[in-house]
Amino acid sequence: QLQVVESGGDSVQSGGSLRLSCVSSGFSLANFAIGWFRQAPGREREGVSCMDSSGRSTTFLDSVKGRFTIAKDNTKSTVYLQMNNLKPEDTAVYYCAALRRITTVEAMCVPEKWAAYDYRGQGTQVTVSS
Repeated sequence: QLQVVESGGDSVQSGGSLRLSCVSSGFSLANFAIGWFRQAPGREREGVSCMDSSGRSTTFLDSVKGRFTIAKDNTKSTVYLQMNNLKPEDTAVYYCAALRRITTVEAMCVPEKWAAYDYRGQGTQVTVSS
């Protein structure tokens, strides 16, 4: 079955860290751009971080810049979202998605782009308490 699966979500206190993983099944992420999105209760989905297929171009949501990083390990077909200095407002379900089509990282990270991704995960819950 061709899919991407997220893991690593947890409940942490403010200031804590988590590393989310996005693993592909049935195909390699090497030629795919990756997007991390999140959705909090009652709020619209937003693009958190996106990376092109080469891994050389990335973008981040303004509110997570300097705290989150994204990295790709093609040998493991895995993309990581390292989240440091977490804040209560980071609480959300985090989703990863893989996109084959070439576009800019800025374009692939807009919320409306979510539906255009070729593979979209089921999400992992991140809860940050104050």
